Amino acid sequence: MRKNFAKILFVLLIIVGVLAFSMGSVNIPIKDLLINRDIPGNTRIILFTLRLPRIIMAILVGMMLASSGAVVQSVFQNPLADPYIIGISSSATFGAVIAYIFKMPDFFYGVFSFVCCIISTFVIFKLSKRGNVVNVTTLLIVGIAMSAFLGAFTSFSMYLIGEDSFKITMWMMGYLGNATWSRVIILSVPLFFSILYFHFERYKLDALLSGDEEAHSMGVDIKKLKVRMLIVVALIVAFSVAFSGMIGFVGLIVPHILKMILGAVNSKSFPSIILGGGLFLLICDTLGRTMLSPIEIPIGVVTGFIGTPFFLYLALIKDRGVK
Repeated sequence: MRKNFAKILFVLLIIVGVLAFSMGSVNIPIKDLLINRDIPGNTRIILFTLRLPRIIMAILVGMMLASSGAVVQSVFQNPLADPYIIGISSSATFGAVIAYIFKMPDFFYGVFSFVCCIISTFVIFKLSKRGNVVNVTTLLIVGIAMSAFLGAFTSFSMYLIGEDSFKITMWMMGYLGNATWSRVIILSVPLFFSILYFHFERYKLDALLSGDEEAHSMGVDIKKLKVRMLIVVALIVAFSVAFSGMIGFVGLIVPHILKMILGAVNSKSFPSIILGGGLFLLICDTLGRTMLSPIEIPIGVVTGFIGTPFFLYLALIKDRGVK
């Protein structure tokens, strides 16, 4: 079932990718893409310089956000944990804005975001712990406070930037229109590294689902594992935010739905979560750029419309479960 589900998601990803490749401000019939080799020069530029890198970047960012969400939920042992909700993404945004102010190359956007991500992630993790347990209420409060604090710095930076601040505003709402082949290559590196690391540590990650004490009894060094996991999460969140802005709820929706279908065991559901993240964000981006074409809806707005009711549903269900 799990292997077949991953295969189904992979096939759907290819189908949606082909549809997305043909749809946009310039619609091109799929049969022309598959059969007609004499594509006009301007159309070829639209397809292979603008649209295809954007499609691949949407898939990569979706994979990064979904996998980071699944890992964060396991580390904090709570289904409400998500890099966007608990403030990690805000720190990445702040780092990217700093890189923009200093006019750094693309790669350093991710580096600056990564440094800020690591600092905020461990501050949030440290402040949220009560003994060996992460308090959910404290986690959300600390995350909101961290987001507000760093958001104030980001807003002040935008004020200093002046006229170019509109570009940052657009990017902060979630934007994949600046996709390039070089950015796709850069994003591929942390994604490949993170998937490889999560795969090697998948059984230890499963052990965390039973609680820290149970995981410790199985021989897992909990502290080291959580530190390493959060560092890798910070890495992929940093690079995804640096190149695509604030895209929320992907790491909340995709892992939760797929774990409901496939079970909570990470080692079994992780391939589907990765593919599901890419598929979900590709669908959201395609809807955002085609629904009101030629006007483009920022992808963060699309995921926000979907994710906010879902988050409220999870919060209410969890609250009733506690009572």
